[in-house]
Amino acid sequence: MNEIEQYDYDLPRELIAQDPLATRSDARMMVVERGSGRIEHLHVRDLPDVLDPRDALVLNNSRVIPARLVGYRKETGGRWQGLFLRGDKDSGVWEILTKTRGKLKPGEVITVQDRDAREAMELVVVARTEGGNLLVQPKLPAGFVPLEGGATHELREPADWLERYGRVPLPPYIRDGQMVDADTEHYQTVFAKQRGSVAAPTAGLHFTNRLLDRVRQMGVQVGEVTLHVGIGTFRPIQTESLDEHQMHFEWGCLDESTCGLIRERRDHGGRCLAVGTTTVRVLESAARAATNLQPWQGETDIFIRPPFQFKVIDGLLTNFHLPRSSLLVLVSAFATRDLALEAYRKAIEQEYRFYSYGDAMFIY
Repeated sequence: MNEIEQYDYDLPRELIAQDPLATRSDARMMVVERGSGRIEHLHVRDLPDVLDPRDALVLNNSRVIPARLVGYRKETGGRWQGLFLRGDKDSGVWEILTKTRGKLKPGEVITVQDRDAREAMELVVVARTEGGNLLVQPKLPAGFVPLEGGATHELREPADWLERYGRVPLPPYIRDGQMVDADTEHYQTVFAKQRGSVAAPTAGLHFTNRLLDRVRQMGVQVGEVTLHVGIGTFRPIQTESLDEHQMHFEWGCLDESTCGLIRERRDHGGRCLAVGTTTVRVLESAARAATNLQPWQGETDIFIRPPFQFKVIDGLLTNFHLPRSSLLVLVSAFATRDLALEAYRKAIEQEYRFYSYGDAMFIY
């Protein structure tokens, strides 16, 4: 067995959640104690029962942008779809992930429609990247007439265009990536602020404002970081050895307020509890950029895998992740691979709901 096969498991397709529960915090929560290996079955609404008033709970406040684009090639009429990855502020050029058949030539125009097919924008092909992604320049089509109350002059940032013309970038295992109107709210955390993710920080999807109020009322301090989740989060590890895997970059930020909160809580016997693997990436990246935890921002390609030594987090709330993924490897680094896979085995046995709209695991 090669190394990556040690992070594989078989999941019945019917356990992949296609929609969230009516109340987010009603999701099940498996509680895993690392020291003893004890596993308990609760619900996310029970989270205050496993917290200590001295703890710090840290959330990722990144906001999902509607990065999925749907339209057609203006020259041929052929259907086209792509995923916005990033935009360059100076040139205005966007990088798009697309698998459209046929070769798109520089100068060719793609017409992108909004969800109601009432408005359109155009993407002019500039070039291809070395990795095969498309470089395009957005523009409004000739003769464009905005809807009543439209503010086309405000389309200055990529996120502004995407809010108007994009769709929720659901992963392919949820309805083959096809959104419904409810996903606009469901695939966003209640505390989302900073626009930039092309996938939701899914552990945070379990929180309601009421649950966060209960957590704060018991004395737990809540801090925030930002990590803009990239498309690389869905990609399985393709190499046989973890040493050969090239981790993707994601932009993150940790401010002084959250730094001070974590330091103060840990100094007084509390724990730093990360909500989601994306929060872990920020905190552990920051911890490795200085001798002690300091404010930090920048791009990180940190690959957390056994035998990683965690410097900041003492607990992790996370969803159940895809086999052979870097996220499952991260969880295994925190819980040990044997305990993580045992927890997954029990989750399948108990028919937990998996992936983005699924249930959660709290490891401490």
